[in-house]
Amino acid sequence: MPPSPGPAIAIERLPAMLAPGRRLLGLDLGTKTIGLALSDLGLRIATAFHTIRRTKFTKDAEELLAICAKENVGALVIGLPINMNGTEGPRAQATRAFVRSLAEKTDLPMVLWDERLSTAAAERAMIEADLSRRKRAERIDAAAASFILQGALDRLARLRQT
Repeated sequence: MPPSPGPAIAIERLPAMLAPGRRLLGLDLGTKTIGLALSDLGLRIATAFHTIRRTKFTKDAEELLAICAKENVGALVIGLPINMNGTEGPRAQATRAFVRSLAEKTDLPMVLWDERLSTAAAERAMIEADLSRRKRAERIDAAAASFILQGALDRLARLRQT
């Protein structure tokens, strides 16, 4: 049996919880950084936005929530690093712990989204765009967050069609 999702909600519940005119913020949680991507107001397109350099959880959460307030964010889509065989390892457990701690500081709905291959896809896209290794290193986390968020936005679009 998979671990309990904790405070995270299923993406199918998100449309009913999201106020009109609010955006989604995608997160790629790394050990050193948090990559961020923002949706457009129509919830169709994800764009790499910003990278937070991680320090202490409280400071990271304050910076994240300040961005949420400034950018009119109505919910978070957080990448869940599931192993290729479908199991969850230490990084997935750390992500779930981050979500539990963040839920104590905000009422924003949070969705966990399978992030398998998001960093690899982002890296491939940047190589194809001929970005230097240094520029890729600076932007990879936010780009991975945009792949995570775009997957969730595509799922929401399919839900709207049914």
